[in-house]
Amino acid sequence: MKALFPDTTGFSVTNLKYIKRWYSFYTETDAIRQRSVDELGTGDDENRQRSVDDLGMPHYFGQIPWGQHIDIFTHCETTEQALFYIKKTIENNWSRPKLNAKIEEDLYAKQGAAITNFDTALPVPQNQLAKELLKNEYNLNFISAEDIEQEKDLEEALAKNITKFLLELGRGFAYLGRQQELRMDEETAFFPDLLFYHIPQRRYVIVELKAVKFMPEFAGKLNFYVTAADKLLRGPDDNPSVGLLICKTAKKTIVEWSLQDIGKPLGVATYQLQEIVERTVAELEQRKEEKE
Repeated sequence: MKALFPDTTGFSVTNLKYIKRWYSFYTETDAIRQRSVDELGTGDDENRQRSVDDLGMPHYFGQIPWGQHIDIFTHCETTEQALFYIKKTIENNWSRPKLNAKIEEDLYAKQGAAITNFDTALPVPQNQLAKELLKNEYNLNFISAEDIEQEKDLEEALAKNITKFLLELGRGFAYLGRQQELRMDEETAFFPDLLFYHIPQRRYVIVELKAVKFMPEFAGKLNFYVTAADKLLRGPDDNPSVGLLICKTAKKTIVEWSLQDIGKPLGVATYQLQEIVERTVAELEQRKEEKE
């Protein structure tokens, strides 16, 4: 390898072992090669197979540094999971510490895993695209748990930390405001908690916040807000608006039943305040020491 690449360094014993592991990880399944076939478009089978053989790894593999590659394939269990983090790293220009933080919080499992009715409320492929916008749990560790007693407190905290919340929501979200007025007539107006616009998907996202467990009546109110957004805000080139309810806890069956007959596309997720976890661990350790 030194003879082939005389100006290249990094061929230590450890790194060569990583290179071998990297190659083995991605060639143990057909996921990479099948993805390459899909990216080539139409054509006869013989030419497509020849192109795949010539192509090898997808082109975007070379768009992230080797250090990020090591962190991805050494922490991922499947190639689909690894491909997810590679594409997210490229899209968001993640540094190595940021990538590791996302792997540690298991973004792959959270992204697109929120409970929704998108399959029935949106046509294909809109349903799948909309799913990719939402997580099943949002990490709000930049908010002090002691300050959150009701949804107004959570709303104010997110508004004050909107930049951090936008980063947690993901790429492409634009913040339009808190308690944005949706006016039907001179006497009737409604004010959803937070309003966003997702630029790549060209759709409004209405966010309602609850500092309590999910209740079926929450879905009805959010359904109305999404209807109002479609009628009052949505333009001719916009895709259907979606609603996201973020609450303290949610039982899957109750959420699914609540969304079953809802007409507008809604999703339900929970939030995690990291301070609660840290304080609980500290308290348990202190109690253990006291008993000893």
